[in-house]
Amino acid sequence: MTIWCRGIRGAITCDENSREAILAATREMLQLMIASNDLRPEDVASAIFTTTPDLNAEFPAVAARELGWVDTALMCGHEMSVPGSLPRCIRVLVHWNTERTAREVIHIYLRGASNLRPELAAQMAAFRIPHEG
Repeated sequence: MTIWCRGIRGAITCDENSREAILAATREMLQLMIASNDLRPEDVASAIFTTTPDLNAEFPAVAARELGWVDTALMCGHEMSVPGSLPRCIRVLVHWNTERTAREVIHIYLRGASNLRPELAAQMAAFRIPHEG
């Protein structure tokens, strides 16, 4: 059995710049990522979260900690401020130790962020979970 470190990408837009909205959106994205990839916290090497500069009321990594990623290296930062880019967006890059091939990884793009990678948003449509909040 060969274990690879694969990247899982995810993005979701947030309704407002509040602690509650940032954590709810991040949880929604991570829960779908977990469900669609059978992700276990002990297999996650690290995760890098970014937000657009208009989201600064909370660190998205707090939601990952609340989901049990307590021994995982987590980091937060701001996305580049590119004119005309998608506002109020949370992104994540998860480094995951797995036997799956890169083609088998399901990336998560939700809400307005589905426009960033429409081909990947369509791929994960079968794994939708009810929106919380």
